[in-house]
Amino acid sequence: MAFYVRDESTDRAVRRLAQLKNKSLTETIREAVESEYARQRHVVPLSERLAPVVQHYQSFPARAEGADKAFFDDLSGDA
Repeated sequence: MAFYVRDESTDRAVRRLAQLKNKSLTETIREAVESEYARQRHVVPLSERLAPVVQHYQSFPARAEGADKAFFDDLSGDA
């Protein structure tokens, strides 16, 4: 099985990486794809990563106009 890369910038990128790693094009492509596959398998969706933050935020009481007014009046020295 063979791949044919028609995009010149992709070809250059793979060749630069292969030269940097002193490996063949096949080895370079295989390592890059396997590395990205492993990385993507362990990616936790953003919604799951943010769930603790959302849960913490939702634990705060609902905004109360009177409480906010009293707080800011106290800060400004008003009674």
